[in-house]
Amino acid sequence: MKKKKTTTILKNVFFGMFLGTSAAFAQNPLITDQFTADPTARVFGDRIYVYPSHDIVPTEGEGRAGWFNMADYHVFSSENLTNWTDHGVILDQKNVPWADSTAYSMWAPDAIEKDGKYYFYFPTRRKGASDGESGFSIGVAIADKPQGPFIPQEEPIEGVVGIDPNVFIDNDGQAYLYWSRDKIYGAKLKNNMLELASEPKVFTLPQKGHIEGPFVFEREGIYYLTYPHVADKTERLEYATGNDPLGPFKHQGVIMDESPTGVWTNHHSIVEFKDQWYLFYHDADLSPDFDKNRSIKADSLSFNENGLLKKVEPSLRGIGLTQATDKIQFDRFSAKSDSAVETAFLNAEDTFKGWKVILDKSGSWVSYNKVNLQESPEKLTARIRYTGEKGSLEVTDNTGNVIADFELSETDSWEIIRTEANATTKGIKDLTLKNNASGRLEVDWIRFE
Repeated sequence: MKKKKTTTILKNVFFGMFLGTSAAFAQNPLITDQFTADPTARVFGDRIYVYPSHDIVPTEGEGRAGWFNMADYHVFSSENLTNWTDHGVILDQKNVPWADSTAYSMWAPDAIEKDGKYYFYFPTRRKGASDGESGFSIGVAIADKPQGPFIPQEEPIEGVVGIDPNVFIDNDGQAYLYWSRDKIYGAKLKNNMLELASEPKVFTLPQKGHIEGPFVFEREGIYYLTYPHVADKTERLEYATGNDPLGPFKHQGVIMDESPTGVWTNHHSIVEFKDQWYLFYHDADLSPDFDKNRSIKADSLSFNENGLLKKVEPSLRGIGLTQATDKIQFDRFSAKSDSAVETAFLNAEDTFKGWKVILDKSGSWVSYNKVNLQESPEKLTARIRYTGEKGSLEVTDNTGNVIADFELSETDSWEIIRTEANATTKGIKDLTLKNNASGRLEVDWIRFE
């Protein structure tokens, strides 16, 4: 029997359940309180760790105006791809003995574990060197835990000039270092993980346009060399395959097309976590007008039967399972109606506050997949703003159950409204919000109780 629909408006009041600081519940982008780029994802134990670079706006008189500025590195980790922990700064340019401590050039890094030690590889400009990639060396910092603290070596790796280090350890225990400087290079590493064990090899790959950012992994005996390549105007992600970590590699195609928003760079990693493969990459979601302040993202990745990669389409929804009792951000939708749906920043002056979704006419809708309702909900709460005649906001699941109807009447500001649940539903569901009113509906989030 359907329950009687009721909606309570909670003007300017947060009940006790809304008080306090909560963990970061991520969709795309994964990190929304700072700019991040160039993510290398690694699985250590039962957690996934992401080592990105850290885009910042330097203080006046420092860094390079209108360019990339990175002074340090953070590491983030998760056990479920939804709740991300920021472990803080693990290395700063001021603490690297051989580096120019004012260069703001702590670019794309990598990390790997060997024999119980964690090795963090990073590029930066040497003291007294020029600005170009020929002025960059690659250093190593070592820790006993994946989150650090990392202690940098006194000198960079001898014989390596360039950027974008990547380390791969094969099944036989042999480690390899890859990097870029107009081309992509690779060499064996000694067992100490600090010195080259072979002469660098240059890989023959498409050379029309800039190429950088190698990332190598192995799956079912196939070695994949993946990299960003400017085939036209901006970087897209491509890959080649071979039978040996040092090639030769055969170019196979595109993993991800150029950014639809025109961001010039992309940089990525590919990792398997709990039996699913993922592509980590970046775009400029939190800084749409300046593509030197980027944000890391992730989407699922899969393979054809012949081992070739299927192209990945960037999404707003991203990865991970969202708990129904968390704030569900429908602006990161997985599907939408053909018209009258848009997203916008809650505050264009502070993009870290996130987005809202706008359902601009009756019948417009958005869906959000993989919501975990561990128990049948009794009530739902939403933060909304509405302009128009009275109507309702309908919440349904993927089986067609109408879970709730929020009554809508015109508001002059953001309001928190609450309604009782109408249907019994439980388990992992895809949810849909539908505007059943004639006016303009803006939704920040909904949450189940």
